[in-house]
Amino acid sequence: MAAKKKSKKESRRGMSTRAVHAGEDRHKWADTITTPIAQTSTFVFKNVKDIQDYTSKKKARFEYGRYGNPTELAAARKLAALEGAEDCQLFATGMSAVTTTFLALLSKGDHIVITDDIYKKTWSFCTNDLARFGVDCSIAPMGDYKKLESLIRPNTKIIFSESPTNPYLFIVDLEKLGDIARRKKTLLMIDGTFATPYNQQPIQYGVDLVMHSGTKYLGGHNDLLAGVIMGSRKIVDEIRTFLKTTGGTIDPHCAYLLLRGLKTFSLRVERSNQSAMAIAQCLEKHPKIQRVYYPGLKSHPQHRVAKRQMRGFGGVVTFLIKGNMTAAKRLLNALELCYIGPSLGGTETLITHPALVSYYDMTRQERMALGIYDELFRLAVGVEDPEDIIADLKQALAGV
Repeated sequence: MAAKKKSKKESRRGMSTRAVHAGEDRHKWADTITTPIAQTSTFVFKNVKDIQDYTSKKKARFEYGRYGNPTELAAARKLAALEGAEDCQLFATGMSAVTTTFLALLSKGDHIVITDDIYKKTWSFCTNDLARFGVDCSIAPMGDYKKLESLIRPNTKIIFSESPTNPYLFIVDLEKLGDIARRKKTLLMIDGTFATPYNQQPIQYGVDLVMHSGTKYLGGHNDLLAGVIMGSRKIVDEIRTFLKTTGGTIDPHCAYLLLRGLKTFSLRVERSNQSAMAIAQCLEKHPKIQRVYYPGLKSHPQHRVAKRQMRGFGGVVTFLIKGNMTAAKRLLNALELCYIGPSLGGTETLITHPALVSYYDMTRQERMALGIYDELFRLAVGVEDPEDIIADLKQALAGV
């Protein structure tokens, strides 16, 4: 079941107001203030007329859990309102959103173009798995728009990138990329997980599809897995139809947790924005830090682009220490507040060392070629007091 059309009044409301109220019925079952969890696999019919009204599309209702659920629908409507999209579909995970979308929209003989620093698993799916279905993939260097355009063929169906990227937080110029996609008549899809709809809304720049890992900032509490695709009703409905077959649907309780997390979405992201900026500025001055990557810093290569198209610069700070793998391990072991973990976007601050955690299956030379250095760290700032996060980093850096 597709997201309902947003009212003009709803679209004019502020981000925090939409995060709390959008997508949910004002009057709910049993007069609850929260949307109930419809914990059911099947929805029954009252009689034959009820069946026929449904199958003839006279009546919109639910039939079977894989095809939709009221709790899921409320979360999807809220997310569409936050992103400024016509429609939204939820999935069991972010990777389910990516893979289902590509498989729904691509056929044998098609071609896609991706940028070279997208998420490792997305890269693997595009370069390895899609080839088994007869879909070719070309890779463009991040930020080289002339090269990207040169890779587009008559059979290119999708251009895919991230903004900000992982782990260096590079920013795609959405105006440039959108112009290329329009002239070449290809679909443009952006993974906006790191930015969130609070900081960046790619659809305003002509992007066709926006993907999010709902596991991160949208859920916001490190307690769920979810994926999101948003865009025009026509394209999202095509993906939704394919999802009914492949079955990577979100469960009702997870959808409820996502709804709950979204209530404080704006507050959490704004706090992370502010804290990350303070931490990035502090680290940039630290004698044991080699370099800091954060879009809010003037030293970031796409700072001007970020200022133009982003409301805030996000809650992730990437940095390189002055040292080697031994020093990196020493820093990780010395942390007392920040947790070591590969995710981001939750209330707790997480730090990860990509070489040890995500790229451990590569040789040092292979990692270095991708920019995954022994001294590289990614800090996902939570909602703790920034002074405490800074103090923890400083005491850990003291032993490096």
